[in-house]
Amino acid sequence: MSSPPFDRSLGSKYTGTPNPAWSWCQKIDSTPGGRKWMEGEKQGWETIATAEEDPKKLYALMISGIVPRPIALVSTISEEGIENLAPFSWFGMISNWPPVVAVSCLNHGAAPGRLKDTSNNVKNSKGGFVISIISEPFVELANASSIDAPPEVSEWSLSGLTKVPSIHVKASRVKESAFSMECELYQTTPIVDPSSGETTTTLILAHVKYIHVRKDMLNQRGTIDITKFKPISRLGDNSYGRVGDAFKLARPSWAADEGKIQEAIKRVSED
Repeated sequence: MSSPPFDRSLGSKYTGTPNPAWSWCQKIDSTPGGRKWMEGEKQGWETIATAEEDPKKLYALMISGIVPRPIALVSTISEEGIENLAPFSWFGMISNWPPVVAVSCLNHGAAPGRLKDTSNNVKNSKGGFVISIISEPFVELANASSIDAPPEVSEWSLSGLTKVPSIHVKASRVKESAFSMECELYQTTPIVDPSSGETTTTLILAHVKYIHVRKDMLNQRGTIDITKFKPISRLGDNSYGRVGDAFKLARPSWAADEGKIQEAIKRVSED
């Protein structure tokens, strides 16, 4: 069964929160949506002992449950001068000062005893690398860079993406990306299977030295306007997602809400 065409008329917009009438200590079953959500719990739970599960099945389950994930489009250069480009959805922000992001690169799929090209290039190259964020208009181009090409083949030409010289690192950044980060290696950590002793994954911590952001993406506060940025996220299987409706939910403050919180706690304790 084929999917309907991509609907370009849809995009991100801001709405109210799902449960605007929620108050402190209120249970999930106090709203119709919450009650409906908890109905599924009656069917019970499946519990997986990870040490006993097939790694391939565990992979499929985890990438479908830990969603949505941002995608890092990483450009590197090998010691032989080959320019590599590859997407990674095991990616996230670690620290804003120093600015550090993390990319996790599986080793399976590489030749025995060898890291994947991105891990190998990041560890061995002194020239740095670039992480770019993927948006809707060029997701097919970015996805093409995930091909299992041999080390001597550059994914740039296959993808159709455009190289732009960086100002601090040797690797090029992706012109089509509205947000790119020039990075230096901060640290790599091998992730070792406790049972076999095999290094299955390489965790890369990247120190962000320069950020390039398109001016038309910025709002008056100097931050990214999500309705213009149109970032793509990774879901399970071969699925991708886009940002639909967004809503703003302020972080609570004890100083501002202590009175209401204490009243709610007292009310609940008396029920």
